[in-house]
Amino acid sequence: MHYLGTYEGSRRLVILIIIALLTISLFTAGFLGYMMGYKAALEEINVLRDQIRNLKQQITDLKNSINLITLNLTAQYTSLNENISLSEIYEQVRDSVVLIRGFIRYSSPFGDYYSKVQGSGFVYNFTGRMVIITNYHVVYNAVNITVTFSNGNAYAAHVLGYDPYVDLAVLSADAPESEYHPIEIVNSSTLKVGDLVITVGNPFGLSGSMSVGVVSALGRTITEDITGGYPIANIIQTTAPLNPGNSGGPLLNLKGQVVGVATAIVLGSQGIGFAIPSNTILREIKSLIEEGSYDRHPWLGASGIDMTYEIANAIGTNITYGWLITQVVSGGPADKAGLRGGTRIIYIAGQRVVIGGDIIIAVNDRRITGIDDLSSYLEEYTMPGQRVNVTIVRENELMRIEVELGSRPPPS
Repeated sequence: MHYLGTYEGSRRLVILIIIALLTISLFTAGFLGYMMGYKAALEEINVLRDQIRNLKQQITDLKNSINLITLNLTAQYTSLNENISLSEIYEQVRDSVVLIRGFIRYSSPFGDYYSKVQGSGFVYNFTGRMVIITNYHVVYNAVNITVTFSNGNAYAAHVLGYDPYVDLAVLSADAPESEYHPIEIVNSSTLKVGDLVITVGNPFGLSGSMSVGVVSALGRTITEDITGGYPIANIIQTTAPLNPGNSGGPLLNLKGQVVGVATAIVLGSQGIGFAIPSNTILREIKSLIEEGSYDRHPWLGASGIDMTYEIANAIGTNITYGWLITQVVSGGPADKAGLRGGTRIIYIAGQRVVIGGDIIIAVNDRRITGIDDLSSYLEEYTMPGQRVNVTIVRENELMRIEVELGSRPPPS
């Protein structure tokens, strides 16, 4: 009986093991089948997503092409009325636009290595001296800078002067006089939204590329890493297609005159590019060439945010425009004049907002709706040391405070 019981127990154990193995096998087979099906379905979904993404891109490209064709036809019609065509403008300026190349040196435990940078620039005649104007970010920290003219001739170049606060730099090249074909720079104050503009540059290193668009906005404010957080004011917004490599190239009117310098794009956007206005070049060019820098940017010494309906509602005011001061720099112009920064933090729709500060609504009776207006007005019409009348709203009361503007500190 003892042996029989042992035999029966072993038999049962074997049966249980077989059942368990079969169960595991069935489960594993089912799981593997599910995973294979899931993987196949996932791959099909990814393929469909890629097709949809490509289709959307094709639709976007088609829209851009249609817009560009429309702009070209409009520009051709306008140009013909002025006895000039886009092709003539291109021939007029192509030899004035240069390709700028340089290298950024990086150090590592294994030695130095280099990264190539490139952009565009154009020739300008400053009182008989031929120089090349470009963006500062094109040559920032670059070594072994060269400029290549439209005929392919390349020459060593060096930086004469620069201003990070407006993203401008001026170069001198070791080229003979015969290489230089300067472009005229004119006042950008005459620009209006809707005006046709042209860019010529070297997107992705493709030399001498031309694009057409319109001025889509004026008086914009942008920031770049090189400015240390300070805004670049009075920017021109354009629909002219800009790509990496266009930076530093000229923005032209329909007479082939420079009204700006292509400087930045909004990543992922369609038809939004920015340019430094030619007024900024004309204001700074002498200092950049003769002194190597420009240090006459007015400074208020405060930071803030644009007012909105939601902020106004949260703080109990009917002022829905203006610039809300969140912080003043200790010892700065705003602080000395008695302007106040924020005192407490609230959250509006999940966004952190510092409130309690003064709301700037005008400077010298010029209405200020936000940072674009404030920065553009100060940059275009004031200088360090100048006294301005700032109209503010403090605790729902209107006040006028005189502020002596300072000079913006160097970028950190």
